Amino acid sequence: MSRSIEYGNLMHRAMRGLIQEVLGDVAENGLPGNHHFFITFDTTHPGSALADWLKERYPKEMTVVLQHWYDNLEVGDEGFGITLNFGDSPENMYIPYDAILTFVDPSVEFGLRFETQGEDEEEAAPEQAEPLRAPRDDEPETKPEPHAADKEGEVVQLDKFRK
Repeated sequence: MSRSIEYGNLMHRAMRGLIQEVLGDVAENGLPGNHHFFITFDTTHPGSALADWLKERYPKEMTVVLQHWYDNLEVGDEGFGITLNFGDSPENMYIPYDAILTFVDPSVEFGLRFETQGEDEEEAAPEQAEPLRAPRDDEPETKPEPHAADKEGEVVQLDKFRK
Protein backbone atom coordinates (compact mmCIF):
# COMPACT_ATOMS: atom_id res chain seq x y z
CA MET A 1 0.00 0.00 0.00
CA SER A 2 1.48 3.34 -0.98
CA ARG A 3 1.68 6.19 1.47
CA SER A 4 0.51 9.70 0.49
CA ILE A 5 0.76 13.15 2.00
CA GLU A 6 -2.65 14.31 3.17
CA TYR A 7 -2.41 18.00 2.38
CA GLY A 8 -6.05 18.66 3.22
CA ASN A 9 -5.65 17.36 6.75
CA LEU A 10 -2.36 19.22 7.21
CA MET A 11 -3.95 22.50 6.05
CA HIS A 12 -6.94 21.88 8.30
CA ARG A 13 -4.70 21.49 11.37
CA ALA A 14 -2.59 24.51 10.43
CA MET A 15 -5.62 26.80 10.11
CA ARG A 16 -7.09 25.58 13.40
CA GLY A 17 -3.66 26.19 14.97
CA LEU A 18 -3.68 29.74 13.60
CA ILE A 19 -7.06 30.38 15.25
CA GLN A 20 -5.76 28.90 18.53
CA GLU A 21 -2.68 31.14 18.41
CA VAL A 22 -4.70 34.30 17.65
CA LEU A 23 -7.21 33.57 20.42
CA GLY A 24 -4.36 32.77 22.84
CA ASP A 25 -2.82 36.18 22.15
CA VAL A 26 -6.20 37.87 22.67
CA ALA A 27 -6.68 35.99 25.96
CA GLU A 28 -3.31 37.29 27.20
CA ASN A 29 -3.28 40.80 25.74
CA GLY A 30 -6.83 41.71 24.68
CA LEU A 31 -8.01 42.66 21.21
CA PRO A 32 -5.58 45.09 19.54
CA GLY A 33 -6.85 48.16 17.69
CA ASN A 34 -10.00 47.59 15.68
CA HIS A 35 -9.63 43.81 15.50
CA HIS A 36 -12.76 41.78 16.19
CA PHE A 37 -13.90 38.31 15.21
CA PHE A 38 -17.00 36.68 13.78
CA ILE A 39 -16.84 32.97 14.55
CA THR A 40 -19.47 30.64 13.12
CA PHE A 41 -19.57 27.16 14.60
CA ASP A 42 -21.56 23.95 14.45
CA THR A 43 -23.83 23.85 17.50
CA THR A 44 -24.43 20.12 16.95
CA HIS A 45 -20.72 19.25 17.27
CA PRO A 46 -20.33 16.79 20.17
CA GLY A 47 -17.83 19.03 21.99
CA SER A 48 -19.82 22.28 21.72
CA ALA A 49 -21.25 23.46 25.02
CA LEU A 50 -23.80 26.26 25.20
CA ALA A 51 -27.02 27.05 27.03
CA ASP A 52 -30.07 24.97 26.07
CA TRP A 53 -32.01 28.06 24.96
CA LEU A 54 -29.17 28.97 22.56
CA LYS A 55 -29.12 25.42 21.16
CA GLU A 56 -32.87 25.67 20.57
CA ARG A 57 -32.54 29.06 18.89
CA TYR A 58 -29.53 27.97 16.79
CA PRO A 59 -30.09 24.25 16.14
CA LYS A 60 -27.37 23.90 13.44
CA GLU A 61 -24.90 26.75 13.57
CA MET A 62 -24.33 30.02 15.37
CA THR A 63 -22.15 33.07 14.81
CA VAL A 64 -20.63 34.79 17.82
CA VAL A 65 -18.82 38.13 17.85
CA LEU A 66 -15.74 38.83 19.96
CA GLN A 67 -15.50 42.59 20.09
CA HIS A 68 -16.74 44.90 22.83
CA TRP A 69 -17.80 42.59 25.63
CA TYR A 70 -16.49 39.14 26.37
CA ASP A 71 -15.06 37.58 29.48
CA ASN A 72 -13.24 34.48 30.69
CA LEU A 73 -11.57 33.67 27.34
CA GLU A 74 -9.70 30.44 28.03
CA VAL A 75 -7.83 28.91 25.11
CA GLY A 76 -6.96 25.21 25.17
CA ASP A 77 -5.53 22.63 22.80
CA GLU A 78 -8.93 21.36 21.59
CA GLY A 79 -11.07 24.50 21.79
CA PHE A 80 -11.83 27.65 23.73
CA GLY A 81 -14.21 28.71 26.46
CA ILE A 82 -15.70 32.18 26.68
CA THR A 83 -18.48 34.13 28.37
CA LEU A 84 -20.55 36.26 25.98
CA ASN A 85 -23.43 38.64 26.63
CA PHE A 86 -26.85 37.87 25.11
CA GLY A 87 -29.31 40.64 25.95
CA ASP A 88 -27.70 41.45 29.32
CA SER A 89 -27.49 37.74 30.10
CA PRO A 90 -23.91 36.42 30.29
CA GLU A 91 -23.61 32.86 28.96
CA ASN A 92 -20.65 30.51 29.17
CA MET A 93 -19.76 28.61 26.00
CA TYR A 94 -17.16 26.12 24.86
CA ILE A 95 -16.32 25.91 21.16
CA PRO A 96 -14.03 23.15 19.87
CA TYR A 97 -11.76 24.21 17.01
CA ASP A 98 -13.17 21.31 14.98
CA ALA A 99 -16.66 22.86 15.29
CA ILE A 100 -15.59 26.17 13.71
CA LEU A 101 -17.08 26.73 10.25
CA THR A 102 -15.82 30.29 9.63
CA PHE A 103 -13.43 32.66 11.35
CA VAL A 104 -13.42 36.27 10.12
CA ASP A 105 -11.61 39.41 11.25
CA PRO A 106 -13.26 42.11 9.11
CA SER A 107 -10.95 44.85 10.42
CA VAL A 108 -8.15 43.44 8.24
CA GLU A 109 -10.32 41.60 5.68
CA PHE A 110 -9.11 38.18 6.83
CA GLY A 111 -11.23 35.07 6.96
CA LEU A 112 -11.22 31.30 6.86
CA ARG A 113 -14.02 28.99 5.83
CA PHE A 114 -13.82 25.31 6.71
CA GLU A 115 -15.78 23.28 4.20
CA THR A 116 -16.81 19.72 4.87
CA GLN A 117 -17.60 17.08 2.30
CA GLY A 118 -20.80 15.01 2.40
CA GLU A 119 -20.69 11.97 4.66
CA ASP A 120 -20.33 9.57 1.71
CA GLU A 121 -17.32 11.50 0.43
CA GLU A 122 -15.63 11.99 3.81
CA GLU A 123 -13.11 9.20 3.47
CA ALA A 124 -12.19 10.09 -0.10
CA ALA A 125 -11.87 13.85 0.44
CA PRO A 126 -10.75 15.26 3.83
CA GLU A 127 -12.14 18.49 5.25
CA GLN A 128 -10.64 21.51 3.52
CA ALA A 129 -9.80 24.98 4.82
CA GLU A 130 -10.30 27.75 2.31
CA PRO A 131 -8.84 31.23 2.93
CA LEU A 132 -11.37 34.02 2.43
CA ARG A 133 -10.42 37.47 1.23
CA ALA A 134 -12.13 40.53 -0.11
CA PRO A 135 -11.54 41.24 -3.81
CA ARG A 136 -9.12 44.02 -4.71
CA ASP A 137 -10.47 47.12 -6.44
CA ASP A 138 -8.82 46.08 -9.74
CA GLU A 139 -10.44 42.63 -9.80
CA PRO A 140 -13.74 42.06 -11.59
CA GLU A 141 -16.61 41.21 -9.28
CA THR A 142 -17.52 37.55 -9.48
CA LYS A 143 -20.13 35.59 -7.65
CA PRO A 144 -19.58 31.90 -6.90
CA GLU A 145 -22.31 29.41 -7.67
CA PRO A 146 -24.39 28.86 -4.52
CA HIS A 147 -24.11 25.52 -2.76
CA ALA A 148 -27.24 23.71 -1.66
CA ALA A 149 -26.12 24.09 1.98
CA ASP A 150 -25.85 27.88 1.59
CA LYS A 151 -29.56 28.45 0.91
CA GLU A 152 -30.23 29.46 4.54
CA GLY A 153 -28.23 32.71 4.21
CA GLU A 154 -26.67 34.97 1.66
CA VAL A 155 -23.24 36.62 1.70
CA VAL A 156 -23.37 40.19 0.50
CA GLN A 157 -20.20 42.03 -0.49
CA LEU A 158 -20.29 45.69 0.45
CA ASP A 159 -17.05 46.73 -1.27
CA LYS A 160 -18.86 48.60 -4.05
CA PHE A 161 -20.55 50.84 -1.46
CA ARG A 162 -17.30 51.88 0.26
CA LYS A 163 -16.08 55.44 -0.23
